[in-house]
Amino acid sequence: MSDLRPVEELSLDEAAEELRSLAERLGEANRDYHQKDAPRIADAEYDALKRRNAEIETRYPELRRADSPSEQVGAAPSEAFAKVRHVVPMLSLANAFEDAEVIDFDSRIRRFLGLSAEEPLAFTAEPKIDGLSLSLRYEKGVLVQAATRGDGETGENVTANARTIDDIPERIAGAPDVLEVRGEAYMSHADFAALNARQAETRGKTFANPRNAAAGSLRQLDPKITAGRPLHYFAYAWGALSEPLAATQTEAIARLGAMGFQVNPLMRRCEHVEDMLAQYRAIEAQRATLGYDIDGVVYKLDRLDLQARLGFRSTTPRWAIAHKFPAEVASTLLEGIDIQVGRTGALSPVARLTPVTVGGVVVSNATLHNEDYIKGLDSHGHEIRGGRDIRIGDWVRVYRAGDVIPKVEDVDLSRRPADSVPYEFPRTCPICGSDAIREEGEAVHRCAGGLICPAQAVEKLRHFVSRNAFDIEGLGAKQVEALFADDWIREPADIFTLRARYGPGQPLQLRNREGWGAKSAENVLNAIDERRRIAINRVIFGLGIRHVGETGAMLLARAYGSWDRFREAMEAARSHEGPEWEELNAIDGVGPVFAAALVDYFHEPAARAAVDRLVRELDIQDVEAPRTEGSPVAGKTVVFTGTLERMTRAEAKARAEALGAKVAGSVSAKTDIVVVGPGAGSKEKKARELGLNVLDEDQWLALIGS
Repeated sequence: MSDLRPVEELSLDEAAEELRSLAERLGEANRDYHQKDAPRIADAEYDALKRRNAEIETRYPELRRADSPSEQVGAAPSEAFAKVRHVVPMLSLANAFEDAEVIDFDSRIRRFLGLSAEEPLAFTAEPKIDGLSLSLRYEKGVLVQAATRGDGETGENVTANARTIDDIPERIAGAPDVLEVRGEAYMSHADFAALNARQAETRGKTFANPRNAAAGSLRQLDPKITAGRPLHYFAYAWGALSEPLAATQTEAIARLGAMGFQVNPLMRRCEHVEDMLAQYRAIEAQRATLGYDIDGVVYKLDRLDLQARLGFRSTTPRWAIAHKFPAEVASTLLEGIDIQVGRTGALSPVARLTPVTVGGVVVSNATLHNEDYIKGLDSHGHEIRGGRDIRIGDWVRVYRAGDVIPKVEDVDLSRRPADSVPYEFPRTCPICGSDAIREEGEAVHRCAGGLICPAQAVEKLRHFVSRNAFDIEGLGAKQVEALFADDWIREPADIFTLRARYGPGQPLQLRNREGWGAKSAENVLNAIDERRRIAINRVIFGLGIRHVGETGAMLLARAYGSWDRFREAMEAARSHEGPEWEELNAIDGVGPVFAAALVDYFHEPAARAAVDRLVRELDIQDVEAPRTEGSPVAGKTVVFTGTLERMTRAEAKARAEALGAKVAGSVSAKTDIVVVGPGAGSKEKKARELGLNVLDEDQWLALIGS
C-alpha cells in the first residue's frame, strides 16, 4: 500500500495491484470484526480502506475483482453456531464521506429513474448505529429465529441469546404471517463502562468499545452469559415478508414501532437533499449526548416501489447510502522520504513520520504520491496547498479520511527549519540503479530496468502467488522473496518445477532450507501441485499484465471461454485491427488502453516465452457461466442503442446482466441481440447489415418477461 497515489493518477496496472492488496486487507479485517469480535484496525481505517477500494473501482470498473470487497458482506459465520440461510440476503451499505457524494447519490437515483432535479423525491435519514446486525424471524406473531448477518447469505443462529434482550418481543400483534425484522443490537455507553468494570473485577475479558462488547455478548455459546449483558435493539428494516408492511419506508418503520419494536426517534423524512444534509448535521451535533455509538447517518429512498425499481448491486442497495462522520487530522514531524519500487516499476515516495495517533490508529507513514505532489502541484501542473512544497524536517498535517494509508494534507511553514532544502526526486532506481523515467503525460517515474530490477521481479512473483491469483497455501510473499533471493525461482513456471529440481532425492532439497522441515516442504510442494489445475481467470490475472485486473481477467475468461481461444485471439490481434481486435474491444469494460496492453504483452517475446513455460505446467479450466436457469437471454451478448423510453439505460443494463446476459458497448458479428430506441444510429445500421436480431424496447421487455 506504500505506492498509493491519487486515484486519477493511477495506471490500470497500479490500480489492479492496489485492489488486490485492498481485497486481502479488507477480507482479514472482516474476519476479525465479524467472526472474532476483535478488530485490529479502527473503524476509520476500515472505512478508509473501503472508500479507497470504491474510488478505484468507480474510476476503473473493468478492474473490479471477483473477490472485491464491494462484493462481500461481513464474513463467514462461526463454526460454533448453527447456520441460518437468509431468505433475503443481509446486505451492507455504500458509504459517502462528503456532502457532494450525497448530492451525487440523489442525482444517480434520479438518472436511474429518469426523474428531473425538480421532481419530488423523498428520503429518510436516521442514525447509523454502531453495533451488530441482527435479523429476527416471526411466524404468526411468534419469534422463531434470530440470526447474525454472517457473510450476508448465511448467518449464525443466536435465537436463544436474542430472547434474553428486553427490546426484542417474543410475540407481536398486527404483523404479517411471516415477518423478518432487521436491526442492530448495541450496548449503551453507561452499560459498557459498567460491564468492563465488572469484567476487570473478576479478571474477565474487557472490551475495546461498545460494539465489540455487544457482538461478543450476543455470540456467547451460553445464553445465560448474554442474559447478564445489557444489550439493546433498534429495528430499522425487514427481510422476508408474507405481505408488504406499507407503501413507504416511513410508514413501515412506524408500523414496526406500533408492534413493539424500538425504532430510532431521530429518523426523519426529508423532502430534498438539503433536508438530508441538515438532518445529518443535527444528528452529528447530538452524537456525543446520545448515550450509544453511531458512526454516520443512513439515507433511504422513502417510496418502496421506487426501491424495488432501483434494486441492488451485488452487496449494496442502490436506494440507500451511509453518510459517515469525518475522520481526524493530526500534526507530526516528517523525518524522511523513502522511495519504494512497485511491480510495474513505479517509484513511490512515502513520508516517514514521527508516530502520531490519527483516527484511533498510530500512523508512521503517509503517501506523498509523486514528484509533483511533493512540489505542491496537481496532475495538471496547478498549485495545491498554495504551492507549498514538502521537505524533510517539515511539520505536516496528516489525515485519514477515505484513503488506505494517511495523506499529508498541508505543511506548517512557520515551523520549517531555516536550513531546509527542496526535496530532489531520484532519477535512478534505488534498487537496481537503472534510469527512473517519467514519460510524457504521466505523473509517475518508472524504473527502466524491467525484469533485471529485483524489486519488480519479486513484486510480480508476489502478485502471482497472491490470494486472488494462484493462492498457493504455504507459499506467500515472504517465502517467494526468500526463494527469489536464493535464485531458486525467477519466473512463475519455476514454482511448478520446484519439486523436480529441489524435492526429495535432489542434491539441494527444499526441506533443508531455514524454516522448512520435511513436513512443511512436502506440504508446500503438494499445495503447488494442487494449483496446477486452475481457472482461466486466475491465470490471466496472475500474469500481472499492466492494466488487467481481476475483474478484467474475469471479463476475458467469460468472453473467450477457454485458454486456447483466448491465446489465439491475442495472437491474431497483433496489428491492433481486424475482427479479433474488434471482438476484444467490444467486451463491455474493455477499452483501447486495456486491449493494447493485453495484446502487446502477448507479442513481447520474453513475456510470451515465460507464459508458454508456465502453461505447460498447468491444467487450465474454463470459468463456469452464472446460473440463470430459465432466462431467455442467459449467455447472450446484448447491445443497447438509442434512447430507451420505459426504463433508463442503467436499469436496462442491470436487468440484462441479472438475467445472465453480457452487455457489450459495440456491435459485432458476435452480438446476439441489439435493442434499439429512438435515435439509434450507426449501431442499428451495422446490426441490420450483419443480420443480427434487432428488437425495439417493447419486444425486448416481452422477451425477458418484464
